[in-house]
Amino acid sequence: MPDTIPTGLNVRRLWPSDRAMVEAYFLRLDPDTRANRFMAALSDAAALAYAARALKVEGLVFGGFVEGELRALGELRPMNGPIPGFGLGREAEAAFAVERGFRRNGLGHALFRRIVAAARNRSVRELHVRCLSRNAPMRRLAAKLGAEVTLADGEAEGALTLARRTPISLWQEGVDEALDFTLAVAAAAEPLKRAA
Repeated sequence: MPDTIPTGLNVRRLWPSDRAMVEAYFLRLDPDTRANRFMAALSDAAALAYAARALKVEGLVFGGFVEGELRALGELRPMNGPIPGFGLGREAEAAFAVERGFRRNGLGHALFRRIVAAARNRSVRELHVRCLSRNAPMRRLAAKLGAEVTLADGEAEGALTLARRTPISLWQEGVDEALDFTLAVAAAAEPLKRAA
């Protein structure tokens, strides 16, 4: 059964046409949120460089939207490179952040669940999450979704063992991705409509 997301919130896959909003998102992150996301301080120039390639490298990127504005971003990346015939490989890593002021409304939970579903459908068996040990909201969210979180040397790491994909999970993701692509096309066309 799909999660219900509060009115005005939406989670969808991001595509190369979303690059400008991804760049703007990373620039809007306050220094603490950015440091929590990257596990180190990151300059604006480094954040822009990361954003420029985030939608091009192996894996998937999802966005959490509030009233049509990107306010959360999550990534699913293979840990050891994809294995032919195994999607992203047996192990993958999830990383995400929610802008300050848009937390505690279900957006991070919905984003993480979407990442888990995508990983499962790409034959990932173990999904890893790493964060700074001081990032209590991320640790709580990972634990809430079933990860056993351990602390060591200022970092926290958790791993979720995922169920195997099913025809229904693949079908649901296909429906979600078709809608995601339609929303991305509409978002890309919006500036053109305003300019006309």
